[in-house]
Amino acid sequence: MSLAADGLPPLREVVAAHGLAAKKSLGQNFLFDLNLTGRIARASGPLEGVAVVEVGPGPGGLTRALLAHGARKVIAIERDERCLAALVDIAAHWPGRLQIIAGDALTVAPETLVAAAEGAPIRICANLPYNIATVLLTRWLEAEPWPPFYQRLTLMFQREVALRIVATPAERADYGRLAVLAGWRARAQLLFDVPPAAFTPPPKVTSSVVELIPRERPEPCDARLLSAATQAAFGQRRKMLRQSLKAFSAAQGVDLAALLSVAGLDPTRRAEEIDVAGFCKLARAAEALKA
Repeated sequence: MSLAADGLPPLREVVAAHGLAAKKSLGQNFLFDLNLTGRIARASGPLEGVAVVEVGPGPGGLTRALLAHGARKVIAIERDERCLAALVDIAAHWPGRLQIIAGDALTVAPETLVAAAEGAPIRICANLPYNIATVLLTRWLEAEPWPPFYQRLTLMFQREVALRIVATPAERADYGRLAVLAGWRARAQLLFDVPPAAFTPPPKVTSSVVELIPRERPEPCDARLLSAATQAAFGQRRKMLRQSLKAFSAAQGVDLAALLSVAGLDPTRRAEEIDVAGFCKLARAAEALKA
């Protein structure tokens, strides 16, 4: 068997040896290009002394890159039992530096990751399974307390999702609830695209790597109220705020006209015209009127 630069077998041989055909039901698309996985690892910044959480490592291409680029420890969360043997081989190659959590990332508590990091600063770097990518990101952005348990997120999404994360009101077609949450609590930027041909099997869409660095002091507001307000407003994005926020104001038990007045928002504007600061004012107004 041939060996790659890191002293382990090439990923295609690993996948063949363990019978790891990617499963569409798990949102799997494997990266075999070690140059590309190395680029993603480097995008996470210097990794010496850092514990990196990886979701959905599959056969371990990015896992290997993170370890090769100096991560003190990689905490890999994998729900596909077929992939565990390949990850165990990687763990044996880098003793004490790879911890495998067999399970669903949606059920792994932040406290578990903090304990696994053993005092090291945490970054999250992953080629996220497409079917849970936005759910995971939303959870990480709504984490309490804040600042969160992680220093940085370096994540791969479908490009259309990546554009929705980094959008501002200037890009109205992409600007929505996800952009507000990301812009509120993080500095988000699109780093680079990854073509479909880089994956096996190749998806039908281009992917993009996005960096999100948490803001130490985001605008003060209640995360649950902000989430509910954006969900209502963008749920009827073609309608004016005086219409789209009716359900939100009713749920909070506050008068809609008073809510918009206290927030300083024009009732005839639409959600796509309201910036992050405006939505934070809306959440604060709802909290004040409820008191």
